[in-house]
Amino acid sequence: MPGTSLRNSLGATFAVVLSLTLYGCSGGAANTSEPPDVNQAQRSDISVAGTQAGLTPFIASVQLSGQSVPQVTSVAFTITPKPNTVSAPVNVSWSGTALFSRGYLLGDSINLPVFGLYADYSNQVALQLGFDDGSVQQLQTQISTPPYTDPTGVYMNPTILHPRAPGSTLGFNFFIMKSLIGSPVIADTDGNVRWVVTGMSEAESSYFANGQFMNGSVSSPAFTLIQFDGTQSPLPAQLPQPLLGLFTHNIDPSPNGVLAEFSGTDSLGNSANDIVADISPFLSEPPLQTFDMAEILTAYMQANGDDASAFVRPGTDWFHVNSSTYDPSDSSVIVSSRENFLIKVDYSTHNIIWILGDPTKYWYTFPSLRAKALTLAPGGLYPVGQHAVSITSDGYVMVMNDGYWSVNQPAGEPSGIGRSYSEVSAYSVDTATMTAQEVWGFDDGQTMLAQVCGSSYEAPGSSYLVDFATADQDANARLIGLDPNHNVVFDFQYASPTPCGTAWNAIPIPLESLQIN
Repeated sequence: MPGTSLRNSLGATFAVVLSLTLYGCSGGAANTSEPPDVNQAQRSDISVAGTQAGLTPFIASVQLSGQSVPQVTSVAFTITPKPNTVSAPVNVSWSGTALFSRGYLLGDSINLPVFGLYADYSNQVALQLGFDDGSVQQLQTQISTPPYTDPTGVYMNPTILHPRAPGSTLGFNFFIMKSLIGSPVIADTDGNVRWVVTGMSEAESSYFANGQFMNGSVSSPAFTLIQFDGTQSPLPAQLPQPLLGLFTHNIDPSPNGVLAEFSGTDSLGNSANDIVADISPFLSEPPLQTFDMAEILTAYMQANGDDASAFVRPGTDWFHVNSSTYDPSDSSVIVSSRENFLIKVDYSTHNIIWILGDPTKYWYTFPSLRAKALTLAPGGLYPVGQHAVSITSDGYVMVMNDGYWSVNQPAGEPSGIGRSYSEVSAYSVDTATMTAQEVWGFDDGQTMLAQVCGSSYEAPGSSYLVDFATADQDANARLIGLDPNHNVVFDFQYASPTPCGTAWNAIPIPLESLQIN
């Protein structure tokens, strides 16, 4: 799964305050009458004081109290799986710093957010409290949850076409579905919903990192932090106006923050779906880099003798950005243009490195763009209408290769190849020879066409989550787990009340080993 290290501007302050709180002389001091070999966990008076229901049955708050709380440096919880299920237990570890900075650790009490619970079930939860001498206290609690009434009528009722078998090899146990009809939804690989919150109408531009979601508004220039307990708060990232007017499509990892896609207004006019910005969500700072593809391509094409205005057409959806990814191998960014191609640009200079796309499309008629085109080895499928670009652990460029031709080219100009099926495509690229090769693909027997949405992402152990988001002529979303040999481990079908609505994009999440720091 793609990841990133997000800078938290409050981190240094919290670390200092927490060290004073946890290691100060007041509260929880060692009893000098105890034998010297008695550790802090053995002396601890912390107990479960109560449990409070959360916004949905999948969330609860467990109250821990005792004078020993200031000595606690971490708290972990493990939720016992239901009988006859295969997914690993939810196992989440909170650092003391994270609990304090997010307001859950106060004096002699901890209000521990516990999430990933089963709805309508008596959940057995084990707690592990770590102390600063390295000792661990074990506690147990039971959390009984009510049934969940899904307002969408979708996520609680998947059709299990291929259940995950016991002993199956898969590098993930949980996944996030980015919804256009509500909040992000987390499900496990048995098909059980394990997390959702209320108060969200859509989660198109949603990103997860370090135990929290970041959601960009598609209707206003607002960026919101969503905690696992459902708490929402504004993020301070600067979004220069009118350039970064509205979030659109995906938010992807970058070296210092996140790569977010935008519509706005630039020097050329209305800039629809053609801007990527590297922003630091927790810092009130302007973007670290802004990749305005209209201006980048205009400057390049004009410098190389082409009429850029014939290709870059402000006010129309000529580019249609839907994802981007940072490539650490050469410090570059690959941007997915559904209408045209994959394009790789240098992170710092914005110089175009290569273009990979269908050569029967309109873009290929321009000599300057053709000069940057990679030639695909015979037998491979060019990316067409592609989504969810990422870099795999092997260094391959991977996309959901939708196979849907361009829909916004000038009248009379070629719209390119159209296929009757979609597939996951992984490419190796040789910049020395300007060639590419499709190393592997997965098309599920050429049975599904995800026209304008969908994704595929790698999880640990070279397994994959595939999302055919608009299967069956937009009627369903198909979520498929693949093992390292690209065999199907599970196959779930969800009804889609609107095209792309149920899971326009989906990504694995490590709830079986989540550390929140």
